[in-house]
Amino acid sequence: MNKIIALALLLLPFACWSALPCSGKKAGISHCNGSQFVCNDGSYSQSTKNCSAYIAGKSQVHTNLIATQAVLNTSAIIGSNTEILRSGNILKLDYSGFTVWLDCSQRGAIKFQYVAQRDNGNAKRYNKFFLDANVPADCQQKTAKAYGMEYDRGHQVPANHLDVSDAAIKATNTMTNILPQAAIMNRGAWLQTEEITECYRDIDELLIIGGVIWGNNPADDYFVQSHGVKTPDAFWKVIVRGTGQDERVIAWIVPNNQEATRKHLDQYLVSIDELEHLTGEKIPVADYAKHDKPAQSWMIPAGCNKG
Repeated sequence: MNKIIALALLLLPFACWSALPCSGKKAGISHCNGSQFVCNDGSYSQSTKNCSAYIAGKSQVHTNLIATQAVLNTSAIIGSNTEILRSGNILKLDYSGFTVWLDCSQRGAIKFQYVAQRDNGNAKRYNKFFLDANVPADCQQKTAKAYGMEYDRGHQVPANHLDVSDAAIKATNTMTNILPQAAIMNRGAWLQTEEITECYRDIDELLIIGGVIWGNNPADDYFVQSHGVKTPDAFWKVIVRGTGQDERVIAWIVPNNQEATRKHLDQYLVSIDELEHLTGEKIPVADYAKHDKPAQSWMIPAGCNKG
């Protein structure tokens, strides 16, 4: 864990945006939390407008287009399946149901975000992995082939949480959402964070924010030649549920190694304060929720259907 604590991921700033709710570095509106705007960077907007009323008057798509037209020094590419905003080396990829921030210098994701709602879907998982034809070749991995070396094609945003939509569940298999994850970690500790999400989204709507800690360990960078991507040292994830005084949050930094089993997940718990300090992220939770670290990961409720 000391190795992880020593790591820090500082995300590059986004270009200036027009004075709309969630403008500028906030990168547009993600969703509403009551009357407040929750932005795509995970923060809350300072706008005094009522979010629910605002969204009712303007669709999310229309709002994003207005913001896009106002971007300075940022290019926009609208593809058939992906809306892409570029700021320097950072691409913001808006897929159906989730958003990924891609670092062209790493050819891989640095952050992801989505809202997990009640499980009302049963779309089948898509078996094939593929590159995104709308993303510049030098910004993504060279191939969608399996990694090997006991590493999985690990999802940042899991398919199962978007099974309400065939398009969304297919989009999760885009290689911009995939990174090398140690097989035991992917099927162990990381999978348990996904199962916790799967169960608790039937209790509350959840905001999921996560990302990558690349680190500097060339010893496990097995896929630079074949895929063009390094192997991250760790992955982090935050789950936010409830609002106001009922807001609850849990966060982990999970090492990307073969020791990250399900039974070790509690060892990877961190407070939001710790996570923000390490990553440079600002997580949109109440101040009182930033200081506490749960004694253990949220329990899987009895009878939960994790499928």
